[in-house]
Amino acid sequence: MNYKKIVKNQQLRFKIMRLLQWVPDSIMLRVQYRMKMGFWPNLYHPTRYTEKLQLYKMKYRNPVMHQCVDKYEVRKYVESKGLGHILNELYGVYDSPEEIDFDALPDKFVMKTTTGGGGQNVIVVTDKQSCDREDLKRKLALWEGSNNLGALAGREWAYEGCKPRIIIEKYLEDQSGGGNLSDYKLMFFNGKFRSLWIDKDRYTDHHRGFWDENLKFLAHVYSDHDTFKTPPALPECMPEMIKVGEKLSDGFPYTRIDLYDVDGKVVFGEITFYPWSGYVKFHPTEYDVQLGTYFTEYGESNNQKC
Repeated sequence: MNYKKIVKNQQLRFKIMRLLQWVPDSIMLRVQYRMKMGFWPNLYHPTRYTEKLQLYKMKYRNPVMHQCVDKYEVRKYVESKGLGHILNELYGVYDSPEEIDFDALPDKFVMKTTTGGGGQNVIVVTDKQSCDREDLKRKLALWEGSNNLGALAGREWAYEGCKPRIIIEKYLEDQSGGGNLSDYKLMFFNGKFRSLWIDKDRYTDHHRGFWDENLKFLAHVYSDHDTFKTPPALPECMPEMIKVGEKLSDGFPYTRIDLYDVDGKVVFGEITFYPWSGYVKFHPTEYDVQLGTYFTEYGESNNQKC
């Protein structure tokens, strides 16, 4: 069951989630998992990655996570790891849409909320002159009104208390790839690289493929998008991407590091702790279990009842 198809209005969904804040995480996450996955999770003896991610949301508490999920504050975290050179160019960060000086912005740019996730709350502007500025402001204002939806809807602790703002960055283009950027999403468990997936042509002909820790393409594995019939060649900077990911993921039981290859240069995207909020159907299901074998830590005590 996809509740977004039943309640299509995001603002209404947000209000419903606010009303349900009193429901304990242990109950809410079980119900959401059942609704979205089609079966109940085993949170007493979990084996799947998607099950353990629910426990990760409930149990693991590291204050640094708040900084990492904020799309502005994470820049300081990246710099603290000696990786300031991979940050995208920042045009500005704003508390309100009314603060934005559109005349000072270049013709192309990307706007996003600092607390948005899952590729949501992102506006790509490729022609400033033809865009409706007032419409952009209205949309941004609506997003501000539904801040920290991840903390409410998916019970994603890392987003709790994060200050919603608007960030504007450089529009990235990869000339060697025809202008279209591919998203490289690297999964790390206890700082060790274990899996890669690539999203290509996300807004046109979206395909997604998975690779294992040895960078072998897994032709039989797919999730909610078509996989590649012929996998794209991995960029020459992939070894550097893995090293970058190891530095950024160090100290966390699990994290996903998103990077871009822009004309051979590694550019930072974001850090995510709860991909899909843990509600994704892998095919075959054995892949969910395989990822789960790497997820050996996910809370204060992996054996405590929930």
